[in-house]
Amino acid sequence: MSMSKPSHRLRRRFQRLVTNRSGVSAVEFALLLPFMLVLYLGGFELSDGLTIDRKVTHVTSSLADLVTQSRTITDEDMTNILDAAASVITPYNTGLLRIRVSGVTIDDEGKATVDWSDARNDTPLAEGSAIEIPEAIKQPNTYLVTAEVHYDYTPVIGYVLTGSFDMRDEFFLRPRLSDTVTRTAG
Repeated sequence: MSMSKPSHRLRRRFQRLVTNRSGVSAVEFALLLPFMLVLYLGGFELSDGLTIDRKVTHVTSSLADLVTQSRTITDEDMTNILDAAASVITPYNTGLLRIRVSGVTIDDEGKATVDWSDARNDTPLAEGSAIEIPEAIKQPNTYLVTAEVHYDYTPVIGYVLTGSFDMRDEFFLRPRLSDTVTRTAG
């Protein structure tokens, strides 16, 4: 009889444990918490990356648009244009933004060469060097302004998206007020 009492008590405790529902919510929360954190942090990183990508596109189009509205651009004008274009990326770090804008002449044979080039946090293209232009906009005896922007995006948390991503865009526009945009010193 002493053998049945402990087994009976053990069986009763086991039944109470199985039927006890007081900790189910805590266990379910503990199981779902890692998934919810990955989902939240991943959503934050993804939306941050997409925002920067859209801002890079906006910087590029603004830069090309500002340059093509001029007949002549001086050093001071270019500094102001680059400052204005870079301000679009705020509140993100402007030090990670690489900007290059160039005037491109397309000769009668369709060969595109750099007329002038300026850059911030990047290297300007060499004057007279060949440049690749999409065939759809390569018209002989014309002039283009090309703006190229890169942003090295590294996720803040780096939990879901890891490494660095080169967010980039490039625009080609024709001058609006003249056939060319002349770049002068001073």
